Amino acid sequence: MAKKVAPAIGIDLGTTYSCVAVWEHDHVEIIANDQGNRTTPSYVSFAQEERLVGEDAFHNSAIDPLNTIYGVKCLIGRRFSDPSVKEDINLWPFRVLVGANDRPKIVVNYKGEEKQFSAEEISSMVLMKMKQIAETYLSCTVKDTVITVPAYFNDSQRRATKDAGVIAGLNVKRIMDEPTAAALAYGFHKIKDYSKPQNVFVFDLGGGTFDVSLVNIRGGRFEVKATAGDTHLGGEDIDNRVLNYFVDEFLRKYKKDIRNNSRALRRLRSACERAKRSLSTNTVTSVQVDCLYPDIDFCCKLSRDRFDDLNKDLFTKCIELTNQCLKDAEVNKSDVDIVVLVGGSSRIPRVQQLLKEYFGDKKLHRNINQDEAVAYGAAILAAQLSRQGNDMVNKVVLSDVTPLSLGVDIIGDVTSIVIPRNTSVPTKKVKAFTTTTDDQTTVAFKVYEGERLQASKNLLLGMFEISGLSPAPRGVPSIDVYFKIDADGILNVSGKVRSSGEMSKLTITNEESWLRKEEIDKMIKEAEKYRADDEKHKRRFDARRELDNYAYEMRKNVRNLDLLSLVSKSEVKKIEEGICEAISWLDLNEAPAVKASKSKLCELKKICEPIVTEMNSQK
Repeated sequence: MAKKVAPAIGIDLGTTYSCVAVWEHDHVEIIANDQGNRTTPSYVSFAQEERLVGEDAFHNSAIDPLNTIYGVKCLIGRRFSDPSVKEDINLWPFRVLVGANDRPKIVVNYKGEEKQFSAEEISSMVLMKMKQIAETYLSCTVKDTVITVPAYFNDSQRRATKDAGVIAGLNVKRIMDEPTAAALAYGFHKIKDYSKPQNVFVFDLGGGTFDVSLVNIRGGRFEVKATAGDTHLGGEDIDNRVLNYFVDEFLRKYKKDIRNNSRALRRLRSACERAKRSLSTNTVTSVQVDCLYPDIDFCCKLSRDRFDDLNKDLFTKCIELTNQCLKDAEVNKSDVDIVVLVGGSSRIPRVQQLLKEYFGDKKLHRNINQDEAVAYGAAILAAQLSRQGNDMVNKVVLSDVTPLSLGVDIIGDVTSIVIPRNTSVPTKKVKAFTTTTDDQTTVAFKVYEGERLQASKNLLLGMFEISGLSPAPRGVPSIDVYFKIDADGILNVSGKVRSSGEMSKLTITNEESWLRKEEIDKMIKEAEKYRADDEKHKRRFDARRELDNYAYEMRKNVRNLDLLSLVSKSEVKKIEEGICEAISWLDLNEAPAVKASKSKLCELKKICEPIVTEMNSQK
């Protein structure tokens, strides 16, 4: 029998929810998790004896908010000193400390010990969960994947996301921009209908990030003309506005401040998120939390008008970035043929109203589920890269752009741009530089990412040196600096002296931007250890569940059957006592050893054999 070839999968690694999809039987299949849901919370919870990921972790967040991690996408590839990181830390119940090289470290208590994790490690746990979901569905081991990121992710964030995939045991074939994936998902089934170019505007408002892209589609070619966005604008920011409003309302009404009560804040936040969803279909909703504070049940109304007012500036910023994207693409809004909505927060009525007003009542397309569109597009690209798609998949050609300008600093702390933002990728650019002093034999270059003219105001990616220059008057030596961006949007920089051919590649100095190989190797080993622990816990849980199911099935049979007509009175008593003893044992042992559960099951089966034999003989 031929061995099943493992397909490549597409993963939308979201701030609040993640989604996995696969190309199968000439269509994209969104894969449901073990709870039957097509999206999985991007939550990781460290309980006393186990690590929970996804649905279980989300439910555990209300019980143990200090050890339940979420929103980690806001940390990946960022410095601890980043203002947005500090802003997030003030909102999260779990602890985040500064680690080596100004890298954020998440602190939890796990199995009686204090543990520290990087954002890449937590993200890898979510990716590993999505990998397991796919493997359960496909019944084979999965390695190859395409992972999506916000279009406005910078170089270090993209590298960090790729590192997270490696730690999770995945071969990351491509890092793909989320709006491009959504445009591909929308346009895929319409490619054959495109006899002329169409401008598709993708509006992606997710849980933690906001992206807009103008994509030109013609035949099978998807060309990104421009992109804009904010990696710190999304559903969680909207939830925070509502949360702060009700915290102030609780203080005003009951003279009690719950800001330092992490459990109360977690429960109120969940209620605020439910209210936000409710207001997408209702004009008024209630935020209700029982025992939010000792002996105080909190209940308060929230109208859609109040909700819109609380988030007015965030919604306005979305439209401002929409306008910026079209301006950069040099496309009039009247020339946009299709507006595609992506991300759960794009369901907010006020957001849709503002978009309709901006585009002159143009129809907003929601043909594909807004929560699934990105994973859908990623699965199509994964199928193409692994050569597992059909002719339509093979015809797809993607052309993305770099979201931020890239360059080096020159005299006066000025940025000399080598690759302007919204340049199509992959790309390679070269720019000539020279010396600034006489007889200079070494030149150092700092590489920056950003739009500020003052170099130090941009993001420092690293630095490299060119040495071995022959002494000469300043301005005479010629040094070519090469900037190369690959299909993942990841940058590589090198320099070359024209006269001597001396070469140098970028040496990273701000190592917090991405992980060194030794660190990744260590994290892979840790991930294997946690995976083994998870599998051990699953075996314990499965053995306990088998005993639990058998005991309750037997109790149901005892109650529904006339046992005295089947077995003797003494045997009835023995069976009833055996079932009660097994159920009591289960109540006292939440996570028993596999051997103990199996031993208990064997004991109970021996006791129940007479009734089971009689029941089988009567069938």
